[in-house]
Amino acid sequence: MTHDIIHSGQSLRFYLLLVVGAVAASSQNVTPSRNPVLPVTDKVIHVSAFVPVSPARAWAYFTDNALLQSWLTASADVEPKVGGKYELFWQPDDRENNSTIGCRVTALAPEEFIAFQWRSPKQFKPFANTADPLTHVVVTFIPESNGTRVHLIHSGWRSSPEWEEARIWQERAWIGAFKELERVASKR
Repeated sequence: MTHDIIHSGQSLRFYLLLVVGAVAASSQNVTPSRNPVLPVTDKVIHVSAFVPVSPARAWAYFTDNALLQSWLTASADVEPKVGGKYELFWQPDDRENNSTIGCRVTALAPEEFIAFQWRSPKQFKPFANTADPLTHVVVTFIPESNGTRVHLIHSGWRSSPEWEEARIWQERAWIGAFKELERVASKR
């Protein structure tokens, strides 16, 4: 796993996908926030993993409900189309907390990238899940010999101590999740 930005000719494409995802996220209809408006920081979460599967299979790990449940969440309801659901539930019996309920896919190109809104866990819910726009995730799938490099960029973090705590928590969660993705994908 690495936190380095893609090198070579993929850098511009990666940057453009990040921008496309951010624009798509800001254009979504989201309930206005009751929290004061805080400026968005330039801090992003970037996590990368190599998985020894095709880009089509790597894409499926983010779009197929059963595969999402094999490495990331207890229950998934994802519709891989623009405007489709991107709802993950870590406690299915408590769907309103520790979930991405209400999140939508904002942009996609099958086997190349998917972008979606993101909600934070219960401890950050009062401020992060009422933000307008929500934080935003873009995942890209870059073919490499013998597999696929998966890059995740999670942006939209605001500038306050509580937001920084949420960003650090989420970064650790993504790092752990990507280790699990590598483990699960290597077994198949």
